[in-house]
Amino acid sequence: MQSTTHTKKITDLLRCYFIMGTTNAGMRDPLAILEAALKGGITCFQLREKGNGALSGSEKKAFAKNCFSLCKEFDVPFIINDDVELALEIGADGIHVGQTDAAADLVRPLVGQDKILGVSVASLEEAQIAMEASADYVGMGPVYQTVSKEDARKPAGTEAIRTVHRAFPELPIVAIGGLTAANLEPAILAGASGASVISAIAGAENPFSAAAGVRHAAENALYVRR
Repeated sequence: MQSTTHTKKITDLLRCYFIMGTTNAGMRDPLAILEAALKGGITCFQLREKGNGALSGSEKKAFAKNCFSLCKEFDVPFIINDDVELALEIGADGIHVGQTDAAADLVRPLVGQDKILGVSVASLEEAQIAMEASADYVGMGPVYQTVSKEDARKPAGTEAIRTVHRAFPELPIVAIGGLTAANLEPAILAGASGASVISAIAGAENPFSAAAGVRHAAENALYVRR
């Protein structure tokens, strides 16, 4: 079990959790989107470089380093999705794995206790396994329909979040899937510590304002839940 202080730190970084890869940026500069989002107040950034047209090899590494440098400027944790080798090579703040990626109990020994470990889960059983693997937080969803992930499951609503939060109240949860500033409140009232978004920021005309809006909505919902 993680300390109360550690858990509080993790829940804070989950408030406005931005996920993006180059394929989510469309024709725009993904680094410009990330910088705008950082200025707008995102609390964590995850590089998820997957799908058709995604970078690989040296190009992916170079892009990851540039993202990491931007995050350092704003003191925002930088997480890499799935690619443990790259995360270790560039010294990323953490790694996030899904149920079809490397098992969390195998990843934790590789990255050590100092790195943030996030795990995507969809049930109470998966959440318990993630906890036993010393995951720092779990991602749960999709809450609503999403087009940002090619492998996204059908919307699950907020009931799974509520169930896991009731069973493991000290386990930080970040909700994901079709979330926006306008619709994230139910997920947080159900027990999530924050909202994880892709298109709500990456696809916004003004990523700065979009990020600020998501963070403000999340903090308002957390205040209501108290």
